[in-house]
Amino acid sequence: MMGSMEEEELMQMVHDFIESESSSPMFPSFSNTQLPSSNNPTQLSALQEILKSSETEAAREVVEIVLKHIRSKSDVQKTSDFKKWLAMRLQMNGFNASLCQTCWLNSTECPRGNYEYIDINVMENNNENGDTVRLIVDIDFKSQFEVARPTPSYKELTDALPSIFVGTEDKLKNIISVLCSAAKQSFRDAGLHVPPWRTTAYMHSKWLSASHKVTATNAAGFGRENRAAKPKVSRWAPPNPMVKPKRRDLSGGGGSALSSQFSNMGINCC
Repeated sequence: MMGSMEEEELMQMVHDFIESESSSPMFPSFSNTQLPSSNNPTQLSALQEILKSSETEAAREVVEIVLKHIRSKSDVQKTSDFKKWLAMRLQMNGFNASLCQTCWLNSTECPRGNYEYIDINVMENNNENGDTVRLIVDIDFKSQFEVARPTPSYKELTDALPSIFVGTEDKLKNIISVLCSAAKQSFRDAGLHVPPWRTTAYMHSKWLSASHKVTATNAAGFGRENRAAKPKVSRWAPPNPMVKPKRRDLSGGGGSALSSQFSNMGINCC
């Protein structure tokens, strides 16, 4: 009897637990629920200030040229070949452009990964020393910060990002700092863990880790029809048949051929 009562109490506890879990969804919807966004005005204004204050004449020129080249393509696939082609086009426009490939290993802060972007070394007009400034060009910038089920405050930040980024490393670091901090808060408000590919260390690794530059001239044929060279076709002919030498008759009235040859030379063979 005692065991039966304990089983009933256990079943009731399980039932109550299931009921309480079903009343609170695992992934809350942000379309109907307005989560607190007390930090959003500060973060949004800081992001807008970063995007506007660090904009230079050289960066604006690069953005216009990049957009021009992208619009010239009917179907743009942001592949490695297209980035090589774009870097080559920027070289033809007189820029010192290269395709950069980053690759980093596993660490305690972020998992391994790789990424590609374009960098340009430009001379600023107000630079009297002749020093160049490195600009990072990313044609798929905004999507790198987008997350699934974002809070309204975080989506407001990602909507403010440009799809094509052209700027210095310092500008990029400031953007990463604001967006990663907001992403962390967005995941916490949703009751989710921050994925490692949205941490500050991982985002830094994409653009700011050691890079390998790829020669853009390898993409000179991008966009053209790559026709393979036709193989040379030769007509097949059977090999010449091997003719076996006829065996000479070494017996008979005429004697051997060797004896005849010796006779012609005046040598008698017995």
